[in-house]
Amino acid sequence: MRSIRISLASITFILLMFGVVMVYSSSAIYAGQTYNDDFFFLKRQVFILLIGFALSFLVMSLDLDKLQEHSKNILFFSILLLVMVLLPGIGKEAGGAKRWIDLKIFNIQPSEIMKIAIVIFLADFIDRRQNRIANFWQGFFPPLMIIGICMLLVIMEPDLGTTLTIGVIGMIMLFISGTRVSFLLMTILASVPFLYYLVFSVDYRRKRMLSFLNPWLDERGTGFQIVQSFIALGSGGLFGLGLGQSRQKLFFLPASHTDFILSIIGEELGFIGVVSVLILFAVLIWQGLRAAFKVDDIFRKMLIFGIIFTITFEVIVNVGVSLGILPTKGLPLPFVSYGGTSLVMHMIAIALVLNASRE
Repeated sequence: MRSIRISLASITFILLMFGVVMVYSSSAIYAGQTYNDDFFFLKRQVFILLIGFALSFLVMSLDLDKLQEHSKNILFFSILLLVMVLLPGIGKEAGGAKRWIDLKIFNIQPSEIMKIAIVIFLADFIDRRQNRIANFWQGFFPPLMIIGICMLLVIMEPDLGTTLTIGVIGMIMLFISGTRVSFLLMTILASVPFLYYLVFSVDYRRKRMLSFLNPWLDERGTGFQIVQSFIALGSGGLFGLGLGQSRQKLFFLPASHTDFILSIIGEELGFIGVVSVLILFAVLIWQGLRAAFKVDDIFRKMLIFGIIFTITFEVIVNVGVSLGILPTKGLPLPFVSYGGTSLVMHMIAIALVLNASRE
């Protein structure tokens, strides 16, 4: 188990340091033009990393039995933050969405905290109800209601990407805990009309979906990001144009240091660079799953599974969006993209995995 923990920590550190390099490379020109400081995003990324490392070391020393005892309190606190972000005067609005709470020094994004909180809650619930998990009313309905409440609060921001993440991870954790497949299928089928409504009743989401199917129908509008991502990836070829030599980051590809950072990696470091990053994530996920299978305690096992599947889902979505095989969603590439709460919570998540796999 020690070798697994060393591998997890090493790969995470490599991805974080690589992220620092790519955040600077992809944002320097934009930061210089917008904030008159080429190092604007780099300095913030380093500051966030320092906070993340401090909190991660603290989390690694936590007694997970105590954490489990307070799982409901953690969930309630996260729900309270999601409610607060919707209140006038508290939630900070940007781009038509209220997803942040402004603490003056920095902003926090409660939906990112909720991703970890719901995993901790479900791990505790599954541990306590493992003998009744196959029962609908005692083992499936209670967590389904909690997941539904959390998803409802997040979609009100609105944030469809995080909403789907919470729902998918919740279903996966219940599935591997032994919930009847019929319960899950019934829930998925019942949610399809709501998902259809959420996508096609909102103008910008409907246009994004249509652009995903054929981005060249509106290549200067809703298909702009996908088309520019294709150009970036195609320009990189096998070995890339060279670190710092991206052309698409010159105000062509929006969110080049956040949601589409993989496209800049492909342009500057080529197919080899993208594959190298994906291999690192594959090894991280594999080692995380190995750790989960080796742990005997149900709470710790489900905690690791939940965190690893969350990271896996986010990587799949981010890569899928950059390659144009999934509709555009605002999910960053874990550990690599520029981010505040998201980056810190991913670091805390890995710290929880390292703590849970200590035995």
